[in-house]
Amino acid sequence: MKIFIQFILFIFFSLFFDVQKSFSEEKIKIGLIVPLSGEYKEIGQSIVNATRLAINKIDNPKIEILPRDTKSNPETTLKVSKELYNVGVRVIIGPVFNKNLIYLEELNDVIFLSLTNKITNNPKNVISAGINAMSQINTIIKFQELYKIERSIFLIPNSDFKNEIEEAISKTKIIFNFSSFQ
Repeated sequence: MKIFIQFILFIFFSLFFDVQKSFSEEKIKIGLIVPLSGEYKEIGQSIVNATRLAINKIDNPKIEILPRDTKSNPETTLKVSKELYNVGVRVIIGPVFNKNLIYLEELNDVIFLSLTNKITNNPKNVISAGINAMSQINTIIKFQELYKIERSIFLIPNSDFKNEIEEAISKTKIIFNFSSFQ
């Protein structure tokens, strides 16, 4: 996962910097909102480290990363995002978890590159960079076609992720016979 995050960040920073360098000679400020305290602090620190590696590969002193702790809390996520906005940040990487997206539409001038894999009901200013159900279903379909597999069984957890999986399946040619087991 760390390599995937580094790859996404490297591509993002490379493209973003190419566009920005023609507009400005000042520093490019990019926010990074991740959990740096609490239960998920290891994930947050891993993302900070991956971001630093990506920035080192780009090797440009004009890019400034401003990390902030979300504490994996939606209200804190909005608060630190507003703080970043007030210092001129218009692109923010994060948050990590989908539950922290709920108030971010308030900052409609900011683009969030969220690391969540959920894509349903996200605010319009959020780009989901995680691996989502649709991309996973498409990979399964390619695998089935490659190995000429005609039938598969999907075990779908009875959770909030269930609707996203069922929606992804419904957008394909897969015939979905639903059975519920308790």
